[in-house]
Amino acid sequence: MSTIHSTALVDASAELDSSVTVGPFTVIGPHVRIGAGTTVGPHCVIEGHTAIGCDNRIFQFNSLGAIPQDKKYNGEPCELLIGDRNTIREFCTFNIGSPGDVGVTRVGSDNWVMAYVHIAHDCQVGDNTIFANGATLGGHVHIGDWVFLGGLSGVHQFVRIGAHAMTGFQTRLAQDVPPYVTVAGNPASASGINQEGLRRRGFTPERIAVIKQLHKLLYRQGLTLAAAQLEMAQLLGEQIESTADVQMMLDFLAQSDRGIVR
Repeated sequence: MSTIHSTALVDASAELDSSVTVGPFTVIGPHVRIGAGTTVGPHCVIEGHTAIGCDNRIFQFNSLGAIPQDKKYNGEPCELLIGDRNTIREFCTFNIGSPGDVGVTRVGSDNWVMAYVHIAHDCQVGDNTIFANGATLGGHVHIGDWVFLGGLSGVHQFVRIGAHAMTGFQTRLAQDVPPYVTVAGNPASASGINQEGLRRRGFTPERIAVIKQLHKLLYRQGLTLAAAQLEMAQLLGEQIESTADVQMMLDFLAQSDRGIVR
């Protein structure tokens, strides 16, 4: 049997692995599934069609799987899917998806989510991200792998943030942030690449040099976005280990609907 505190209320229809731990005064609804090794602290509410993977650490006072803050929502069975090995600190709110999008809010694996983070309906969060205290995602936001959001960063709905990007403290984002780029301010402006983060993740000096060149083309040479993309395409194949980095930048820019922070 799962280790469930006597004061917790767990619906009989919820599916909890036998190794799950649930703290006092927590409420878990009928459509919830929680995988092996996950711990849920006291005073949490997990509801809706919510599936949580293995070895997550969910601290006290979290609300996971509540209906979206969307007036158009009318009780549809949308979902919240959370992967494995995430740390979710106190007072976070993750909502289920909405019928106006894919109907699913997704949070990947190995993410470090600090206190008071809000992830709204239909957000898609990758793996290995860090969200500092008070970071807030509006609906439909897409966050790539290894993104770092500084404390109290606010992300407007439908914004996309590319892999390995970083925001500074109290950043306001209303446009997309390309991969690898560091932004800060209100409104946000680009200040460089996330070089230290790339170095810590094992990027070679050669790869980082190519990423710096991408940044230079995008921000330092006075090129239009279209002209910068053409110049970036010339870098494909120059270094085999950097081909994927260049292609990811080109793909991101081609898919940007809101425009990018420049």
